[in-house]
Amino acid sequence: MEVTRAINKNASTPVLIQMLEVILQNYLQVGKFRFLIEKENNYSCISKYGGPVEPVGALHRSCATLSKIKSPESLAGNTDPILKNYDFFIPIYHKSKALAFALIGDFNTSGEMLSNDLNFIQTMINVVVVALENKKLFRERLQSERFQREMELAAEVQNMLIPLRMHKDNSVEIGAKYLPHQNIGGDYYDFIRLNDHEFIWCIADVSGKGISAALLMANFQASLHAWAAVEDDLTNIIDRLNQKVVSNTQGERFITLFIAKYNEHTRRLNYINAGHNATILYSEGEAIPLKLGCTMIGAFEQLPFLNEGEIDIEPGSLLVNYTDGLLDFESYSDKAWNEELLIDFVIKHGELSPDNFNQTLMNHLNIGIKGKPIDDITLLTLRIF
Repeated sequence: MEVTRAINKNASTPVLIQMLEVILQNYLQVGKFRFLIEKENNYSCISKYGGPVEPVGALHRSCATLSKIKSPESLAGNTDPILKNYDFFIPIYHKSKALAFALIGDFNTSGEMLSNDLNFIQTMINVVVVALENKKLFRERLQSERFQREMELAAEVQNMLIPLRMHKDNSVEIGAKYLPHQNIGGDYYDFIRLNDHEFIWCIADVSGKGISAALLMANFQASLHAWAAVEDDLTNIIDRLNQKVVSNTQGERFITLFIAKYNEHTRRLNYINAGHNATILYSEGEAIPLKLGCTMIGAFEQLPFLNEGEIDIEPGSLLVNYTDGLLDFESYSDKAWNEELLIDFVIKHGELSPDNFNQTLMNHLNIGIKGKPIDDITLLTLRIF
């Protein structure tokens, strides 16, 4: 009754164990006790008193030799070096799974009361084990609810960062497609019109998931917009972004990205690929990957190298930006899919509008390659007139 009341009042695990020990010692005259409980496929000894203390591993190995026993068992005559020092072995099972074991020794109950006392001890230990299992399930449920709420918050943050409408004017048409793998992903893209003849775009992949990755992404977006407004040089923008990410994450997270700046008067494109999948430039029937740049940002306080790419853009050129999820497919067929095949696809369909190109590519993956995505997929496709 006392144990049950304590359980109903949500008493802590140490309190329940202490009550069990008091009952065994003072009421049942159990002089020696060992109580092992299963935790994540391992066993820990959560209660012990009387006699020299054995290593938990040795206790478990000895008890495992009695794994087929489902009810209290006398250890009289047992030759195991540990078990022979105890009087009885008491197992606690749920269906076929062993949840706990107990060893009791220096137990001098009379013969006619022995069976009742052993059954009572087993019942009491079982009540405590069930209470501990319920506590564990409750903690897991709280953790699951906390995680779910974190994912919801992260999704809300990310939805605020992803542009709802893509830009379109006489000089550029943009199509975007974002497919998170599990509600919330680490991909990000943006388009910033700087003035009437210049614009910047960016596609990025933040390491990790959850609210911390979403907050890093929000901070990255704010920094990008701030520096793009005052810095003309992409190299300086990347340097400052790297310093900001390192400062915020202490090197524990990183961001891969492709960033480009286009001048409509000069038709000059400047770009930096920071450890990201190479953007593919399609023009006049040919396609090339844009690979010049640096390592991912956030990994080093000072970038070990930084090369800015520069290229002239012909009218009607298509630029296909994507994250690594586009290539990370679990194929259901024997058809290969890689960057080289993606470039071939761009050459074949490079005259489509950005939105139609994106949809045709996804149809090809779903129907032609017959693959299952294993990461977030983001496509940002631009047609420059």
